[in-house]
Amino acid sequence: MNQDHNWQDLSPESKVVASGRPAKKADGELNPPIALNSTFHEGGPIGYGRYGNESWSALEESISILEGGKTLIFSSGMAAISAVFALLPEGAVIVAANNGYQGTTTLLKKLHESEKLKVKFVNLANLDETLAAIAGSQMLYLESPINPLLEVVDLPKIISAGKAAGCGVAVDNTLATPLLQNPLALGADIVIHSVTKYLSGHSDILLGSLSTNDSALYSRLEQSRRYGGAIAGPFEAWLALRGLRTFALRMQRSQENALELANRLANDPRISKVRYPGLPSDPYHLLAKSFMRGFGAMISFEVKATVEQVDLMCNSSKLITNATSLGGVESIWERRRRWPTESTTVPENLIRFSVGIENVDDLWADIEQAFNSAKIK
Repeated sequence: MNQDHNWQDLSPESKVVASGRPAKKADGELNPPIALNSTFHEGGPIGYGRYGNESWSALEESISILEGGKTLIFSSGMAAISAVFALLPEGAVIVAANNGYQGTTTLLKKLHESEKLKVKFVNLANLDETLAAIAGSQMLYLESPINPLLEVVDLPKIISAGKAAGCGVAVDNTLATPLLQNPLALGADIVIHSVTKYLSGHSDILLGSLSTNDSALYSRLEQSRRYGGAIAGPFEAWLALRGLRTFALRMQRSQENALELANRLANDPRISKVRYPGLPSDPYHLLAKSFMRGFGAMISFEVKATVEQVDLMCNSSKLITNATSLGGVESIWERRRRWPTESTTVPENLIRFSVGIENVDDLWADIEQAFNSAKIK
């Protein structure tokens, strides 16, 4: 890959464009190829298609430069998360969110019920409760902002306390992204991404990633991928890297839209509560401002309406898609409690809103007509 740059001298906006490129040479390619090989001649560093791929390497280099740690990509975000939990011996104690991303929470509940792990489910946004849970634990599994309630976790204090107590610390950085915070720089051991979301940004692939600056930990995670088989397809990796080129621009526009829409929703009498750390009125605003470089593009809000009306509202939008993903160029919303595995701490009338890059007035007009279609006044 291209080694011409001193990456520390470049801003993230430049890193997403310049990283993961082939080495400069006469008539050389600007973009890495899609490497469609399962078999390699002997004697090289790859060995076999389950061990490595040129297309993976280009994407891994880019995420590594953004997160400040060596990266492995996986077939999905859940595959990456599963590899983290596989590090722990049977019966190990882990601290995790009681209301976090439902895929993670559901997996941890299954591991807890089968006694493979002992999970302390806590409110990670409650600093005292989280610090009290660290004693006797082997891992802290953190997520901030927490999906879908967008509570901000005091990462600097909790990571520091976890490391002081000898805990491994993993942080799901999917919602904040490396543009807004870098958990490895705060002392975390592993950073997790659903590359499906903001990094690739076009709702057309499934990928995950793990980044670490601990070489021994990296080797263990690589072995887990190698023999667990949760490998990425080269075409998906190539698409993700292409999507990453516009990541900074997408996040800037989505974040601007999110702040404007959060302000409008906060002043709307049909809404009982808006959750967005970018609002000065949000209880997590000052904490987020103290260590984050922005507030992200996710809003959650509670509608003064019945569950049936909220479902109808989500189904009535025309520009905003009613779906269960986030982080793409298109705006997506959904009523989160429609999922039986969602935390019961999430209100039934809460809509999670991933704000895209569309015209903000068009988005607001679509919200208005959705309100009207559901007869919410």
